[in-house]
Amino acid sequence: MEIAKFIAPIALAIIMFGLGLGLTVKDFLRLVKFPKDFFVGIFCQVILLPLVAFILISIIPMKLELALGFMVIAAAPGGVTSNILTRFANGDVALSVSLTAFVSLISIVTVPLIIFTSADLLGFSNINKDISMMSIGVKMFFVVTVPVMLGMICRSLMTNFIISKTLIIQRLSVLLFMIVFISIWVEEWDKIISFITRAGLTSLILNLLMIFLGYYIAKFFATGIAQRKCISLECGLQNGTLAVFVATQLFDEIIFMVPTAAYALIMFVTSIIFVLKVRKIS
Repeated sequence: MEIAKFIAPIALAIIMFGLGLGLTVKDFLRLVKFPKDFFVGIFCQVILLPLVAFILISIIPMKLELALGFMVIAAAPGGVTSNILTRFANGDVALSVSLTAFVSLISIVTVPLIIFTSADLLGFSNINKDISMMSIGVKMFFVVTVPVMLGMICRSLMTNFIISKTLIIQRLSVLLFMIVFISIWVEEWDKIISFITRAGLTSLILNLLMIFLGYYIAKFFATGIAQRKCISLECGLQNGTLAVFVATQLFDEIIFMVPTAAYALIMFVTSIIFVLKVRKIS
């Protein structure tokens, strides 16, 4: 777990800097221009996903540590790969970018709130005593918010250069994501395997439920098929690197990261299948 604890904050900061490089102020104006799509996406990600996850961990028998681990990944914002797959699915990329950016920025409040509230409801008291809701929020501010802001500043100063390197930036983000999870699997292989069966099944159920719910809630409340594809992918693809960072700050055992490790593998498979199914729908 020591490797993950060292790599995760560095990788997360670089990924969020890359996210910032792709943003402009206009991306945040979508809240004003298209509030319905935006709020449907926010509701599905910030409220519905943690709620569905909590219902699942309450129904499916599992160790308390695994249950809280699921709430960590459920609290995480959408990952930058959702933007890439939304493009492949012929979805609303602008909405995807706006949702990823906004939910990532407010995650310094929502993530600690969801995790600490879940821990209280589950009766779990083994969170690192040196970490409070406020302190984890502050740590997240420096590895999430600050890199995004710096990326946006760099984008405004070197717009043409940054635009020409967009593909490289996206590939680097995916590579860093893979490095974090490979390091976890290699370092803690035996422990992960011992819990992966149950975590894998719950991860699959949660992921499929959120892709399905995101798609059909958007069908009734969002403006069109492109927005439906986007919101569904935002619900199914979480920022696993951020989840690992938070887990390593709050807990000392690998079991808390097992749900994230399982979900990270499953979400790519299900999301790619989803993209292949819906990309020609218009």
